[in-house]
Amino acid sequence: MKVLLTGSTGYIGRRLKQKLLEDKNIELKLLVRNKNSVRSNLQNKIEIIEGDTFNKDSLKEALKDVETAYYLIHSLSNENYKDLDKISAQNFLDVACECGVKRIIYLGGLGVKNKNTSEHLLSRIETGEILSSNKNVQTIWLRAGVIIGSGSASFEIIRNLTEKLPVMTTPKWVTTKAQPIAVNDVLSYLYNALYLEKKENLIVDIGSEQLSYKDMMLKTAKVLGLKRWIIPLPFMSINLSSYWLNLFTPVPFSIAKALIEGLKSEVVIQNQNAKKYFPNIVPISYEDAVKNAIKEIEENQVISRWNDKGDEVWDKIENKEISKAIFIDRKEENISDIDASKIYKSFISIGGANGWFDFDFLWELRGIIDKLIGGVGLKRGRRSQCDLRISDCLDFWKVVDLKENERLLLYAQMKIPGEAWLEFKIKDNKLIQSAYFYPKGVLGRLYWYALIPLHYFVFNNMIKSIIKKAKSF
Repeated sequence: MKVLLTGSTGYIGRRLKQKLLEDKNIELKLLVRNKNSVRSNLQNKIEIIEGDTFNKDSLKEALKDVETAYYLIHSLSNENYKDLDKISAQNFLDVACECGVKRIIYLGGLGVKNKNTSEHLLSRIETGEILSSNKNVQTIWLRAGVIIGSGSASFEIIRNLTEKLPVMTTPKWVTTKAQPIAVNDVLSYLYNALYLEKKENLIVDIGSEQLSYKDMMLKTAKVLGLKRWIIPLPFMSINLSSYWLNLFTPVPFSIAKALIEGLKSEVVIQNQNAKKYFPNIVPISYEDAVKNAIKEIEENQVISRWNDKGDEVWDKIENKEISKAIFIDRKEENISDIDASKIYKSFISIGGANGWFDFDFLWELRGIIDKLIGGVGLKRGRRSQCDLRISDCLDFWKVVDLKENERLLLYAQMKIPGEAWLEFKIKDNKLIQSAYFYPKGVLGRLYWYALIPLHYFVFNNMIKSIIKKAKSF
């Protein structure tokens, strides 16, 4: 069976890709914006089409000879995501019909259309309606609420708030009802939908027990062995709540606001189709889902995170803006007496809980400032403390290139007046560490000059510390 997976670099897509690859009856195709976002060891094993759902030519190539296609696409990172989602879904449906695709499997969100429905949830509903609008292609529309798993945005918010705040003053939305579900259960439904012997369109609502967000935080505290008090306040606005999440969790303000707006209305199961069509899948309890997520984090087994995707970053790299850098801070050190693999292991361990060597307090300060102005800050950390891959987030950086025993290139995602990159490169028995900056206007230039004294200490220490750490391996 030829299967197309879209969104394969996203939170659910990465995990589903792994599951589909284990099925020897499936010939898997991927549609991605940039081939480099797929691990090199997979690039020769599966068919990868570069393109997106706004390019019908690449869509036709991707959907050619495909029986079933997974639609796991969302444009939340764009301001006009509602319009983009409609265009994307319609293009996908039109080309799927043209190519003779038999089934589309779509993962949307729980909820109903009413005056309280958030724009984010409304967009997910409208996407499902578009994908289900042509009788020539069957659509299985799975609808999930809060997804609990290591690296999911919802879980990272709940876990961070619970761990950091013994007493929480919250808006009234904490009493809103939802039906959370473990990420592995979501994957089971998505995978089993592939083999479902039904011909008509289906809407399948999935979830475990019905809980309020307050219940979820208290149950998370119980699993973590913590005692927490939650005090709902009726006057906390959406903006204030979003800033609160932005400050205490890894989620940036824009995503926090979209999620908070969605919490105004209940997201509970509206039909019993999950039990009817998937009787063998019994979702685990919320507490068990939290335990599994914590275990994955503790064992460095996090497969994907909510912030894995970053199409705008690939565009910048493809446009080769790094070559336009006006300011460059470059350091070089001889490493002829050290194995290149040890140097590589040293510099890919940077960031997250491992820190940034001797000037961590300066990085922490920069992270706090970034959070206060609506940036991502340092709270994202890293997916794994011992492994890196292209598209991983690394504090307020994004991994955009990674060549074993040769190179690590990071793109800055903090709020800055310009574009910045940080590169570690092994070449001709030398470790070359380069900071690139492409300023925007006068402010960008003033920003760079103001940081020159700090760069002198931080970057000089960084390259020496990388070599020192490599020698200890």
